[in-house]
Amino acid sequence: MDIDHRGTPFTGALLDQLLTALTDPSSQHPHLGEADFAEAQFSGDARFIGAQFFGTAGFVGTQFAADAWFAQVQFSGDTGFGGAEFYGDAWFQARFSGEAHFSGARFSGEAQFGGAEFSGEVQFSGAKFSGDVWFGGAEFSREAEFSGAEFSGEAEFGGARFSGEARFNRTQFCRDARFNHVLFSGGAQFIDAQFASHVRFADVQFSGDADFIGAQFPAAARWGPLVCTGEVNLVGAVFGAPVTLEIAASGVACMRTRWESTATVQVRHAEVNLSYAVLAAPVAVTAHPVPFTTSNDDDVDESLLTGPDRVRVTSVQGVDAAHLVLTDIDLSDCLFSGAFHLDQLRLEGRTTLAPAPTGFHRRGIGPIRWTRRRTLAEEHHWRAQSAGQPPNPTGAPPEPRRWRTGPHHPDPARTPDPDDVAALYRQLRKAFEDGKNEPGAADFYYGECEMRRHDHAGTPKAERRLLWAYWALSGYGLRASRALGWLAAAMFTTILLLMAFGLPGSSPRQEATGTVPAGGGKVTFTIDKQDPKNPVEDRFTSKRFDKALSVTLNSVVFRSSGQDLTTAGTYIEMTSRIIEPALLTLAVLAIRGRIKR
Repeated sequence: MDIDHRGTPFTGALLDQLLTALTDPSSQHPHLGEADFAEAQFSGDARFIGAQFFGTAGFVGTQFAADAWFAQVQFSGDTGFGGAEFYGDAWFQARFSGEAHFSGARFSGEAQFGGAEFSGEVQFSGAKFSGDVWFGGAEFSREAEFSGAEFSGEAEFGGARFSGEARFNRTQFCRDARFNHVLFSGGAQFIDAQFASHVRFADVQFSGDADFIGAQFPAAARWGPLVCTGEVNLVGAVFGAPVTLEIAASGVACMRTRWESTATVQVRHAEVNLSYAVLAAPVAVTAHPVPFTTSNDDDVDESLLTGPDRVRVTSVQGVDAAHLVLTDIDLSDCLFSGAFHLDQLRLEGRTTLAPAPTGFHRRGIGPIRWTRRRTLAEEHHWRAQSAGQPPNPTGAPPEPRRWRTGPHHPDPARTPDPDDVAALYRQLRKAFEDGKNEPGAADFYYGECEMRRHDHAGTPKAERRLLWAYWALSGYGLRASRALGWLAAAMFTTILLLMAFGLPGSSPRQEATGTVPAGGGKVTFTIDKQDPKNPVEDRFTSKRFDKALSVTLNSVVFRSSGQDLTTAGTYIEMTSRIIEPALLTLAVLAIRGRIKR
């Protein structure tokens, strides 16, 4: 039966009489068709327990002075409680088959929606909950809109299911808010939401993106573990108290996120972007090696996430790295340009950086092979741009034989130049050295020298030539094999030159000459030594090789052999006593740099 009681004042007794008259004898439940109670006033308890509304149910602007009971109620059509005022407690363990509108409703007492089923769209925009509210176990089959709502009491959403989009934009949670074990099958938005007290997102599943853009967490203590197949967007969010975040997701966006206190961000699977994040206290971003566990020590279900569980930080641009700690992070594509205090950045555990391209490559007419070392993404981008390399295919894994192209490839104005990259290497080298990790700093020193060698704007030409020589002879004092190779070549050349020009044919003999004056008397002798001379033939013999090797080995350790040499051999020995000890020293320094702690 359709009824219209707009503006009607109801006492408890009058409402009971109405519902009794509408009770179906077979089901013993009130049956209502189209029911309009807009702006009605219920002065006593409003008990609609077990009622079934087969048409539209309108309670727009209705006032409930006492408790309102809608337990076990079936709303088959659309339901409107927009602007309704509940001065007592409200129970809505009901089924809403159509759309349900509670926009602007006021709940002064407790509001119980636990176990409610919403098959259509739900609107709680601008609703105000002065007491505690429960949505535990509620099911939202389509969109659920809580934007602009205010929860002055505790808000419990534990175990709720959101199949459609869930929006909590600009929602205010004045006391504890719990979203434990909630399943968001669609997207979830908490844009500009304010959580004044503790918030819990334990064992939460997001099948889409989770947007917390501009959200405020002044008292959050633990955030997670949660699983998100899309991106957890914390852009502009503010964390004002010590917090632990446990996130397994495809991506975590922390651009311009503000951490006003210490924080530990434990991540799995995700790409993390920290661009322009504000760190007022130490923040540690750590790759969690195993799945997170729930309060019952069960592993969190990560079956929705595919791919490896490694964690990649893609950018720390604009970040003051003095408070940043990265542990077991893949930094292969991380952009460091624009960061502050990189020399104070702490890289712990197994930190991965992009390697140089592998294999042999052509440069001009000859093949070259890039030395194996860890490199920054900015160097990759500059080398790819300067070499005219085509962009890497979008979404494709990097090719090991090519430099990686940057996000602005091939624009030279937006690609860091060697001077910029050298400064990044210098600061990161100092960070490793301050951490007593000399071997770890070696590749950064190599990269710094490489960038200075290629910097035609900020490095003088004479300095670049010295760097070229330093690179060619010993790989900037870091490649022992290169220095030993040059040492062997120098020794071999010295031996050949000594055998050809430096060793005399035979040891020079002393001669005594003098005169005897006629008539006797005093005799005077003059002792002289012949100049050593090269033999005319048979210069390359085993005996001469043995002597040349002795001279060369003594030169390596900066000693004189004591051998008789020709004039050319003397100069050859002097030259080798300068060059070969220097090459040996470079080799020793390179070995020391790789093993020093």
